[in-house]
Amino acid sequence: MNADVREKLFQQAKEWVMDAGTTIRTKIDDPLKVDTKSNPNDLVTTMDKETEAFFAGKIRENYPDHYILSEEGFGDELSSMDGTIWIIDPIDGTMNFVHQKRNFAISVGVYHDGIGEIGLIYDVMEDVLYSAQRTKGAYKNGEKIPQLDTSVPLKEAILSLNHFWLCENRLVNEKEMQRLVKTVRGTRTYGSAALEFAYTAEGIVDGYLTMSLAPWDIAAGMVIVHEVGGATITTDGEPINMLTKNSVFTSNSSVQREILDDFLIKGKK
Repeated sequence: MNADVREKLFQQAKEWVMDAGTTIRTKIDDPLKVDTKSNPNDLVTTMDKETEAFFAGKIRENYPDHYILSEEGFGDELSSMDGTIWIIDPIDGTMNFVHQKRNFAISVGVYHDGIGEIGLIYDVMEDVLYSAQRTKGAYKNGEKIPQLDTSVPLKEAILSLNHFWLCENRLVNEKEMQRLVKTVRGTRTYGSAALEFAYTAEGIVDGYLTMSLAPWDIAAGMVIVHEVGGATITTDGEPINMLTKNSVFTSNSSVQREILDDFLIKGKK
């Protein structure tokens, strides 16, 4: 993607993200209709749907040749990553949104021919925007985020973990996961994949490991983490497939290889 085109898209996407965040904050105390999707803990609200509809309407009005991959039904059915694709989670962390009214984010990634060009993660209630453009670095509220420290030993690392270990009908070796938890300095769970990617990019956690995420959970975060020198792979060490669910391990490179070899892959042998 041409740098000028990317910059224009970035500024437009940023404007829409901030506008959507303002609407959510304004309506945060309004009565909500809460439904469930795949299971009783998979929540969706009227605000999720209204926010996604807002993005879909803006994109189709201004960029009719672009595609949308999104969570709540306003996107396209895609079989490839060809073209320019907006990958959107209107409220990442819906359970936090419903129960806490905080610790959730708007996540927007823009990909072109399979390459992550733009990532925006907006912590709505804290008014904190994490952003990145390919090759231009990552930013937090306009301040550049430094490259990740690659000297962190595993015993001093803090990992963000999702505690649901079932993925594609396989269980991660629980003994190896227990050993990992005992090896690192500490673990955290925030309940929003987008924010956990942002915290990894910021360096306040050293990695995020989870067993099953959809593309809209990770698209923006992958761009942001990559721009500070981190990497995102599956728990098998394979590239992420942006058209399906994946196990996901995004991390500071100093601990990623060690965890992958000594805990994740070893645990499956």
